[in-house]
Amino acid sequence: MGQWLANLRRPGALDGHPDWAAALEDVDRHWNPAWPAAWQRHYAAVRELLREEDGQGDVLPGVTVHGMDVGRWLEQQRQPAVWAGLAEEQRALLEELGVVPLSELAAEQPALGPAPGAAESGVPAGSFERGTAALAQYRARTGSVTVPRHHVERLADGTEVRLGVWLSNTKTRRAKLSGERLAALAALGLAWANF
Repeated sequence: MGQWLANLRRPGALDGHPDWAAALEDVDRHWNPAWPAAWQRHYAAVRELLREEDGQGDVLPGVTVHGMDVGRWLEQQRQPAVWAGLAEEQRALLEELGVVPLSELAAEQPALGPAPGAAESGVPAGSFERGTAALAQYRARTGSVTVPRHHVERLADGTEVRLGVWLSNTKTRRAKLSGERLAALAALGLAWANF
């Protein structure tokens, strides 16, 4: 299969076969990327791995898929120099998975006091506040803001926050968030929240 795709990527290989080109685009719009196919293979493996996870979404060095050490590859992509060398679309693909460069995680973060809207008991009052508290807790524990879609974070008071789903929904609603809320998310290390 790989050799067949490599042959189709050659210049002119699909001349006279627009239906083949359309079918390949339907399977994966990045089947013939402008960047190396090896990068795309690793990315696709990480994407599938995270899609199928059930709460264990950390892809650490040593995690392999089809013989590829995708954990090590992902760690390399997050290095500031490598990240800077990626095409904008490559960075966007990684950010869709929640991957951010290590420099954003290592940046000096302001101390997080009680979330705006927190009740007297210290329990965040609203959904946004609970989500940011859960994200801050997750980041403090893991050093990452890459949260698996199905991850549930339990706050100190026992409240459970479906953090992966909350992050996905919040990113989708980014345009409707106030500047203050975007700043709070950016301070936690979410690159897409920078305005």
